Amino acid sequence: MASTSIQKACSSSSASIPRLKYDVFLSFRGEDTRENFTDHLYTALIERGIHTFRDDEEIERGSEIAPQLLKSIEESRFCVVVFSEGYAHSTWCLDELVKITRCVKENGQTIITIFYHVDPSDVRKQTGSFEEAFINLKSKMRKRQRGGEMP
Repeated sequence: MASTSIQKACSSSSASIPRLKYDVFLSFRGEDTRENFTDHLYTALIERGIHTFRDDEEIERGSEIAPQLLKSIEESRFCVVVFSEGYAHSTWCLDELVKITRCVKENGQTIITIFYHVDPSDVRKQTGSFEEAFINLKSKMRKRQRGGEMP
C-alpha cells in the first residue's frame, strides 16, 4: 500500500536529511475535501506515525499564501496533492503547486497526486472545471498587467 511505502521511505531517509520537519505536506482545496477525504487521509497517515503537515483552518486567509505554508512545503519529504474539482479555482492551491514543483526540481522531493472526483485528463489537458479556472486566472492576470485590481 502507498502509506507503507511512504512510511518506509520516511523512516529510512528522514534521519539523513536533518532540515526536513515533515514526512508529508498535504495540498488540497479545503472546501472540497477538508471534512471528508483529506481528513481521513491525514488521520491514517498520523496513525501510522507519518508526520504530516495539513494547513490549519485558523491560518489567516488573504490574497497571498502564508509564508509558513511555503516553508512547510520546503521542509517536507513528500507532497501529496489532492486534485479536486475546485483545486484550480484557489490561488493558494496554485501557489502551493508552483512551490511544490520547484521543490521537486530543486530538492528532489517526491510528489504524489490524488484525483478526487476529477478525471486526470481534465487536469492534464486543462478541461472541465480546470479549464474554467485557468480561463478565470488568465483574465485576472491580464487585468493585473493592465493596472486593474484583482478581486
